[in-house]
Amino acid sequence: MSIVAAGPTRPSTTPAGKGVGPLLRGWREQRRVSQLELALRADSSARHISFIETGRSRPSEEMVLRLAEHLDVPVRERNALLLAAGYAPHYPETPLDDPSMDALRQGMEQLIQGYEPYPALVVDATYTVLAANRGITMLLEGVRESLLTPPLNAMRLTLHPEGLAPRIRNHREWRDHLLAQMERQIALDRSEPLRALYEEVAAYPVPEREQEGGLDGGVEPVPYLALPLQIEHGGRVLSFISSISTFNTPMDVTVAELAIETFLPADPATVKYLQSLVS
Repeated sequence: MSIVAAGPTRPSTTPAGKGVGPLLRGWREQRRVSQLELALRADSSARHISFIETGRSRPSEEMVLRLAEHLDVPVRERNALLLAAGYAPHYPETPLDDPSMDALRQGMEQLIQGYEPYPALVVDATYTVLAANRGITMLLEGVRESLLTPPLNAMRLTLHPEGLAPRIRNHREWRDHLLAQMERQIALDRSEPLRALYEEVAAYPVPEREQEGGLDGGVEPVPYLALPLQIEHGGRVLSFISSISTFNTPMDVTVAELAIETFLPADPATVKYLQSLVS
């Protein structure tokens, strides 16, 4: 599956009509940082931070970006802070199908294809699947057709009762892991689209057949180094440990919201099976 352009631009979740001061205060309080601590980080003074937050002082563009960096504000919301302060957005948001993104797209495609036969995919900030390799396609066999109609969503595919959920042997544990991951992202990004997705998938019914752990198909139990995804495929149980990679210091909103998830075989039986598919 080649990389496709992301969907419609996700709007900033920063409340409209607020000045930069209250917005910065909101981010500071959410990060549980005092005015003094933020001032020390940003080489400023608590008095100046207080003046900015109350609107008595208008911060410079450089100060807005500096405070946003020390508060770990997402790149998209840094643009919103700049707009609230009366400045132009600092970070572009380039469509993924723009010619300037050719090298990035090709690099990600080569990465996930080179990872085969192990599964790998690329998602955006709301888990829309932008690209997936044949390892992922293999796992999606038997998923309801409507869930495979673009735009695919990784969370829906995994947790929907007509998606992968009935075949995930440790479904409750894996579901708890995914929901906790989304909760952490919502706390960091304050994304309403992500919150809506969370509420949707959290309401999905849990499959009646809950079989925690206990591999079958002649597979010997092994000690895992991290929580595995244990999923039935072709009459056997495959086990994977997932890893998520993002781009370091992104300077573009689109790039900042990309993530590459790879699934590493968690036991020798899974390695042997996957390698047999390409031998």
